[in-house]
Amino acid sequence: MLWIKAFHIISIITWFAALFYLPRLFVYHAMSKDKISIERFKVMERKLYRGIMMPSMILAITLGTWMVVDAWEIYKTQYWLHAKLALVVPLVVYHFYCGRLLQIFKHDKNSRSDVFYRWFNELPVLILIAIVILVVVKPF
Repeated sequence: MLWIKAFHIISIITWFAALFYLPRLFVYHAMSKDKISIERFKVMERKLYRGIMMPSMILAITLGTWMVVDAWEIYKTQYWLHAKLALVVPLVVYHFYCGRLLQIFKHDKNSRSDVFYRWFNELPVLILIAIVILVVVKPF
């Protein structure tokens, strides 16, 4: 089970790295005016989302589910875990919304400013802070 936990943590780290970086690319993409930069951002965003972000999310959720199911008798009364899992839901929604934004940029339909994406980029940070506190401190 320690191998599963290790790979779960690794997949979470790579997922969050992508969750932090993709909206940052959106910031720069929204600021871009020249066609070469715009096309470069489209390629970078697509590769990040499909090549790193999606596989990392799938692996993190799969391995996390495996650990919870394997030790359900222990975890069913661990309410910090229930709270953590509840925070994973908006994180998954955020992930797929990033995919939607990717399509908007792909078709040159973005109407939001770089400032919107700067603020948008902060949401996974807040969720990460809450999850780490729940997992480490286990307040309830």
